[in-house]
Amino acid sequence: MNSGTQAAKEAGNTVDLNSNPTKLIEVVHVGKQMLITRGSLSTFSIANDIAKYFAIISTAFSVTYPQLNILNIMQLHSPSSAILSAIIFNALIIVTLIPLALKGVSYHPMSAIALLRRNLWIYGLSGLVIPFIGIKLIDLLLSLFMS
Repeated sequence: MNSGTQAAKEAGNTVDLNSNPTKLIEVVHVGKQMLITRGSLSTFSIANDIAKYFAIISTAFSVTYPQLNILNIMQLHSPSSAILSAIIFNALIIVTLIPLALKGVSYHPMSAIALLRRNLWIYGLSGLVIPFIGIKLIDLLLSLFMS
C-alpha cells in the first residue's frame, strides 16, 4: 500500500487521518471544483489565443501580403505595435486571472453538456471579446507614445 507518488500519498492521508468517511464527499467536491476551474481557464486561454493570433497575423503579414489587410478589422497601427500590444495584453491578462485560478470556479452540480455550454458562453466568449478590446486600447496608447 505504500506505493504511489507523494501527492497521492498525501491525498490518501487527508482521508485516512480523520477516520471520517464523509471526508470523501468533501475531497470529491474539491476535486470537481479544481477540474472545472482548469477547464474554464483552458477554455478562456484557447479563445484568448485565437483572438490574439488573429490580431497579430493579419497585421504582421499585411506588409508582405497586402490581401491580409482585409483581416485587420481592429485597424491596428503597425505590425510592431500589434505584436507589442498582444504581448502587453498577455502579461496583463495572466495577472488578472491569478485570483480566479486561486479562488476557483464555483461548483454547482450539473450535467457535462450544461457545464460545457456554460464554459463556452462565459469563458469562451469573453476569451474572444476581451483580447480584441484590450489589444486595441493598448495599440492606441502605444501609437500615441510612438508618434
